[in-house]
Amino acid sequence: MAEAPRRWRHSVRYRLLAIALLPVLVILPVFLGITMYQWSNKFDRLLTAKVNSDLTVAQQYLQNILQTAGERIEMLARSEEFAHSADLPGLLDVYRVRLGLDYLYLASPAGDMVAASPRGARPLHVPGSAPARGARNLIEVLDQAELHAISPGLAARAEIVMVDATGQKPKQTETRGMVVQSVVAANRPDTGAPAIMVGGILLNRNLSIIDRINELIYRPDTLPPGAHATVSLFLGDMRISTNVTVAGGVRALGTRASAIVRDRVIGQGQVWLARAQVLQDRYISAYAPVEDSARQRVGMIYVGILERPFVEAKRRTVLLVVAAFLLVALVTVPVFLRWAGSIFRPLEKIAETFARLGSGDLSARTGVTRGADEITGLAMLLDTLLAQLQDRDRQLRAWNDALNQRVEERTVALRQAVHELQVATHQLVQSEKLAALGEISAGIAHEINNPLAVIQGNLDVLREILGPATQPAETELRLIDEQIHRISQIVTRLLDFARTDEPGDVDPATDPVQAVAECEPLVRHMLARGAVTLHHDLRSTQMVRIGRVALQQVLVNLIVNAVHAMPEGGEIRIASRDESFDGAPGVLLALSDTGTGIPPEILGQIFEPFVTSRGRKGGTGLGLSICRRLIERQGGSITVESDATGSGFRIWLPAA
Repeated sequence: MAEAPRRWRHSVRYRLLAIALLPVLVILPVFLGITMYQWSNKFDRLLTAKVNSDLTVAQQYLQNILQTAGERIEMLARSEEFAHSADLPGLLDVYRVRLGLDYLYLASPAGDMVAASPRGARPLHVPGSAPARGARNLIEVLDQAELHAISPGLAARAEIVMVDATGQKPKQTETRGMVVQSVVAANRPDTGAPAIMVGGILLNRNLSIIDRINELIYRPDTLPPGAHATVSLFLGDMRISTNVTVAGGVRALGTRASAIVRDRVIGQGQVWLARAQVLQDRYISAYAPVEDSARQRVGMIYVGILERPFVEAKRRTVLLVVAAFLLVALVTVPVFLRWAGSIFRPLEKIAETFARLGSGDLSARTGVTRGADEITGLAMLLDTLLAQLQDRDRQLRAWNDALNQRVEERTVALRQAVHELQVATHQLVQSEKLAALGEISAGIAHEINNPLAVIQGNLDVLREILGPATQPAETELRLIDEQIHRISQIVTRLLDFARTDEPGDVDPATDPVQAVAECEPLVRHMLARGAVTLHHDLRSTQMVRIGRVALQQVLVNLIVNAVHAMPEGGEIRIASRDESFDGAPGVLLALSDTGTGIPPEILGQIFEPFVTSRGRKGGTGLGLSICRRLIERQGGSITVESDATGSGFRIWLPAA
């Protein structure tokens, strides 16, 4: 009984039902959920961005009030009516009312009152200066005494009782007043002496300004039904002007902002842009600090939109989407189940047949014989193909056995042939090389070493016989000794070339300038006989990392080759200079001739063993190969360029 639920869970029917219902019951809800979540976040960001934009408009309007008041007061101070006024207090009364100001007065820079409206105003602190043109617009906080000195009514209007939300603290009264004040330079009408004109508006209880800001930002029909927008002006953290109302529709003057908002905006001078609790409701709120003329944060300006209508609108949208999804699911799921039922049975037969095939039963068949749909046709075609597959399997098994046997036989023979070919090729190459080099080495050892020994012995006997008489020819004798030694070294290096291992001797440092000078006597007879002149321009200053004999061997070889390339005579030039290569210091030696050049067909292989441009006229083809090995062994390089006008070799050797 336990196997039945397990088979049902892994049956074709179960999987087809899952495939049919997965998009509707799983993928679509997840997709809708993600979409609604992103939509909700974007909706909230848009609301926050709108409130932030509204805050900017409110700040600009507050600045506009300052600027407009200053411009109007400046116009009055510059007017002909003011300049020829006989009743200055009366004129100030008229314009105070006309400009919507709470006070307007004219005073000397020293603070002496000339005229004031309302009459009798005696400000305790008179701004001492004004700009030559324009107005100095300020936001100031005046205490009760300063307000009372201007007007007792102004001081009374500024008083607001603080409302504590907890109700545990005794009520306090805010007596300070926030004013927007403009200071303009003027001249006294009676004497023409310099004076200042000061006008201001008290923002405490100034509901008209708040209502105008609210109407400017939130015009009719710009908010959804039930939405409510509010604007407030704070002195410290207390509302002194607002359109926020409490029970009974009374303006919420005296209510205070939360401590976290106060600390962020007034304490840190940052803009608060988030949801906030305003009295009993939550608003999408924006607070910005308000600064006085001394750049001190004295209050805040606030705009906000009631959050509840937007939350309800989002909830209604989500419920509508969920209801639509459930309706679609109720309609489509039965249709999917009905369609899936028509393909369950043939697919189950096919699944069972494949399971038997997987166990090795090639006689398995679905047994489906009736039906006109594609699945039934597939089952019937599968039975036909399985019958053919069974026949082909028998044939392929027989062919495979025969083919495996033939492949094994051919593989063994091929491996043996390849091995024999590799051995024969290696032996042939080694035999050819050893035969040629063995013959050359034997000839050199027999033809050169024995005469060298006789020459060296006779030279020693000559020194003993002549004694001091050899002193004038000591240089020549020494050169003969050195060249005998050099010939011996050449034979040794030629034998090294014939061996597969590298010689292990280490050459000392050599001065290339001295090496060139010592080579000249060795080839002087060849130069004279061939009518060849040798010129050198040796400017190098460094020692190079190569043996003196090895470098002389390279230079002599190149000079001899150049002489052979100029049968009619010519010119050889040798130059040297200090030159770095890939950041390493060294010396560049350049040797060029005016001979017939190297044939293009062998120029690329000229440094390979047994390659020569002299044909049958002489030469083994080993000279340049040995030169390259001597130079590259020390980390240097040799290159050649050649054409019909001559050849040039460039040798670079690292500094010792």
